[in-house]
This record gives sequence, structure tokens and C-alpha cells, in this order.
Amino acid sequence: MSTDLGPTPPAATDGGRRRGAAPAVTRLLVDSVRNNTRQYGMLFALGLIVLLFQIWTGGDLLLPRNVSNLVLQNSYILILAIGMMIVIISGHIDLSVGSLTALVGAVAAVLMVEHHLSWPLAVVVTLLIGAAAGALQGFFIAYVGIPSFIVTLAGMLLFRGLTEIFLRGQTLGPFPEGLQKVANGFLPEVGPVTNYHNLTLLLGLGVIALVVNQEVRNRGRQAEFDLAPLPKNLFVLKLVALVAAITAATLLLASYKGAPVVLLVLAVLLVCFGYVMRNVVVGRHVYAIGGNLPAAKLSGVKDRKVTFAVFLNMGMLAALAGLVFAARFNAASPKAGINFELEAIAAAFIGGASMSGGVGTVLGAVIGGLVLGVLNNGMNLVGIGTDWQQVIKGLALLAAVGFDVWNKRRAGA
Repeated sequence: MSTDLGPTPPAATDGGRRRGAAPAVTRLLVDSVRNNTRQYGMLFALGLIVLLFQIWTGGDLLLPRNVSNLVLQNSYILILAIGMMIVIISGHIDLSVGSLTALVGAVAAVLMVEHHLSWPLAVVVTLLIGAAAGALQGFFIAYVGIPSFIVTLAGMLLFRGLTEIFLRGQTLGPFPEGLQKVANGFLPEVGPVTNYHNLTLLLGLGVIALVVNQEVRNRGRQAEFDLAPLPKNLFVLKLVALVAAITAATLLLASYKGAPVVLLVLAVLLVCFGYVMRNVVVGRHVYAIGGNLPAAKLSGVKDRKVTFAVFLNMGMLAALAGLVFAARFNAASPKAGINFELEAIAAAFIGGASMSGGVGTVLGAVIGGLVLGVLNNGMNLVGIGTDWQQVIKGLALLAAVGFDVWNKRRAGA
């Protein structure tokens, strides 16, 4: 019998391997995008919205002054969105955060304006009040077993009423200059006189170094656990895109007054909570109880303690948002914080949260908040009325949740 197997098939030759490599890379890229549809989809949507309004406004959207205003105008919503994302990941909801921000602003105003308490001490006291309010709601949800919707709805009414009592129906201000600088101020200028804000440029370089290091480490972990990381060329392209985006944002901020102080606060929150949710046990437990509570209990997760901690954290972040909001407008008002809870919930869902819990990222919450912020700012610049603004934001939220439902049905098919 002849052992001659004939010519080697093309797939086995070097040329065949090269021809087969392209489809393999394409499949890998498609799978990567498919597995991260919500994250990439929201980033793409944010870029598309920015491009649309940049053209529509004749370049006004990305003027350095307007970019700084975007950060200042949306800082308190982004703070709330970070906390709300964690609440929704755990399988709950919080309707009280808008009223709690108003209450904290009212208490801060009474302490600093009427009783002349130093603003650093007043900040500590009000953050503790926010944590206590969140802990109270967390106790009823986690240990008494009342649904979070009911508890936080009651909290919304309670905190709004207490705000009216503290302020006696009047606006109270002004706030100390030091606290105002936290909400409205910019980093000081250092070094020689240049066309850019030197400290902001240094911070931008630091962010680039951190992001590149994190991406390289993530790629190393994927390779270690045989998770098929992106091909080297695509990975380098991703790094170039990230570096370009951070550089552009840095130059925009540095060409005006530099980075706002509140942007550093947001950056610290993003890094800290992002790390906790990714790498710390309690963060994994939050995902576990939101994704499958019975399985989490069987695995030994202390779901009550985790739920309690989630709402305590939300209360503290709501207090921080209330301080930033009141200091930005230099007064506490009984009408402050109206609809803030809806903005935070919308930001979380637009940023990738799932109605059923167990899905979402802290970065996604920030991206969702930026989508809403750019929409608001862009529509204001082109003169769209508040009535149509509400319609457009409602449609954006509906599309995000509908996309989540479609994703789940496709995954289950």
C-alpha cells in the first residue's frame, strides 16, 4: 500500500497559516466585542454624541472652558451614579438619594452659616449623617426584610421633609470660601509660565502611566488563565487609542484653568471603588448577591452584611454629592436634589447596569453619567428646550434597558 499522502494541504503550509490567521484574529476581535458589548457600546455612544454636538454647535462643545464646565456641572451626579451602580449591582434600588443630598446640604448650611462651625469639621459631621441615614435604610432592607423600593421611597419623603424643617422653607448661604473651592475651584498653577497648566499636564502623564500599566497587567492575567487576550497588534492599537483620548482630555483641561478640584475627588472615587469591586472580597460578594442570591447564600456570603454596607456607602456618597452641590451654588435650598435619584439611576443603566442585578462596573456608571451630561450640555448649547430634553433622555434610558433585555435574550438563545 502506498504511503504517499500527496501534496500538503494549503492550511498546513506557511501561506495557509497566514491565510488562516486573519479569520482567527477577526473571530477573536468579534468575540471580544460581543463579550463586552455594553461597555464598548456606551463608549461608542459617548464618542458619537460628542462628535454630533461638536459639529452641531460649531465646535463650542469641546472648547476648554465648556469641558471644565461639563465636569463641574455633572460632578455630583457622577458621585451619586457610582454609589447607585453598586446598589443596582447588588439587586436593589435607592430612591432617596436626591432628598438625602438636599438634607445634607441643609444641615451643612445650618452648621456653617448659623452656628459658624469650621467647614472641615462640618464636612465630617455631614458625611457621618449621610452614612447614618444610609445605615438606617440598610438595616430595614437587610435585617427587617422590607423591599428597598419601599424603604427608600419612605426615606425620600422623610429626608425631604427634614430638609424643609432645617431650612424653614428658605434658602441659606453663603458657604465658606474653602468649601466653595472644592466644588468650583481648580488646581493651583506651579512651575514656569507656559501655555498650559503644568500640574494638570503632570497628572495627565500619571494617568496615562497608570492606565497603560493596568492594561498590560490585565493582558498578563488573561494569558495566565488562558482567556485568549487580544492579539498584540490590536492590543497596541487599543493602548494608542486610550493614550490619545487621555492626552486630548488633558490638553483641553490644561489649556483653560487646569483640572477642577472636584475632578480629583471623582478620580479617587473611581479608582478606589473600581479596585474594591474588581479585587476585594466584598466587591465580589456584591456581584454574587445581585447575580444569584440563593447560590451566594449557599456559598457562605453574608448577604445581610453586604447589603447593609452597600446602603451605608450610598448614604455617604449621597452626603458627599450634597456637599458638592450646595457648595457649587453657594447655598442650601429646600428644592435641591429634585430628580437627582432619577439621573443617577439613568446613568447606572445607561452605563451597563442590569435590571436583574449582578452586572455593571463603576467605570460604566461614570460613562453613563457623562452620556447624560454631554446630552444636557449639548442640547442647551443648541437651544433645545427642557421639554424635548426630557423626551430625549427618556428615550436614551429606554434604549439602554431595551439593549440589556435584548442582550440577555440573545445570550439565552
